[in-house]
Amino acid sequence: MKHRIVILGAGYAGAFVAGNLARRLSPTDTEITVVNAEPDFVQRLRLHQLAAGQEIKAPKLADVFAGTGIRLRLARVTAIDPEQQVVTVADTDGGGELGYDTLLYALGSHGDDRGVPGVAEHAFDIAARPSALRLRERLDSQGRRRGGGRVLVVGDGLTGIETATEIAESRPGLSVTLIARGELGARLSAGARSHLRQACDRLGVTVLEHTEVEAVEARRVLCADGTALASDATVWTAGFAVNPIAAASGLDVTENGQIVVDRTMRSVSHPNVYAAGDSAYAIGDNGRPLPMSCASAGYTSKQAIEAIVGRLTGRKIAHTKLAYPGNHISLGRQDGILQLVDDEAQAKPKYVGGRKAARIKAGILKMSLWATSHPTFGLPTHKYRLTVAPDASVKKAAA
Repeated sequence: MKHRIVILGAGYAGAFVAGNLARRLSPTDTEITVVNAEPDFVQRLRLHQLAAGQEIKAPKLADVFAGTGIRLRLARVTAIDPEQQVVTVADTDGGGELGYDTLLYALGSHGDDRGVPGVAEHAFDIAARPSALRLRERLDSQGRRRGGGRVLVVGDGLTGIETATEIAESRPGLSVTLIARGELGARLSAGARSHLRQACDRLGVTVLEHTEVEAVEARRVLCADGTALASDATVWTAGFAVNPIAAASGLDVTENGQIVVDRTMRSVSHPNVYAAGDSAYAIGDNGRPLPMSCASAGYTSKQAIEAIVGRLTGRKIAHTKLAYPGNHISLGRQDGILQLVDDEAQAKPKYVGGRKAARIKAGILKMSLWATSHPTFGLPTHKYRLTVAPDASVKKAAA
């Protein structure tokens, strides 16, 4: 009987792991299934561009995995039973159950409304392709109005900054305001913060600092100081949350629902479950939890691959790099900031800004898309056979 590897999620982490495992493990011994709710690969790091009106490629996952031997199941994960090693899914045919011997959990994250009244009903987010497209439709309708419309972007993290500047550049007829809870760009170096402010000024983005949003209504946002801000489109970018399925399954998770893993991305409570990307609570080489980011997805995915291949084939498990090097921030298509950080996750004094930073960010995104669209390119051609029975390896690890 083949060893069943099931991968939940086909974002940057899930697709990368699936392709690598397909290239390195013999199909004689293994069967790889990827479960994803959407038929396309979503370039999540470019959803702010999609919302602003640009055309962003979304390769069909069936094409991405063609010729790899990977099975694609288009379905939504509804539950996991790690004791019985079963995943429950729902699809247009009613769904069903998938059994597994090794599970990789990479369902990522979604927008977090933080319990603020009205966000779910009235605000837009760009954490998923459907919601980004809904925002795009709203911006289209506002752009046709005489005098344009008013767009409020709530959240001064990287997503909020990129969204506000992208909309302002792509749709100059709209009035864009960025609402920050604290100082704009507080995590950046002094020079990078100055560059960011100049970019906002150049693009006409109004910045409201030290402003707390208490409620979102259909046509306005209510602030803690009693101010009411008119809005024709409110974009909520004030954080991300993970899917609650892991917590409900009985896996050991953090307070926010991330799966607690060891240095090899293996669940500390269930040894045949691995996690990668935003779903994993992983400690980096600097002793700090890795942040939710594309870079973290890459690092945790590489470690999960080495661990799964090593344990199933009896090979030594390499410890790959687990780092948080810094942030790439796009400020429209022609400007950006590359801010490196030290081992304490504090911004280094120097930064790269302007067109050079924008080109670096664009290059990284282009490379990420190409690597995802060619999941087995450049990997070793030798496929390893399994050397340890799945049940025996799990029991040994749990002992």
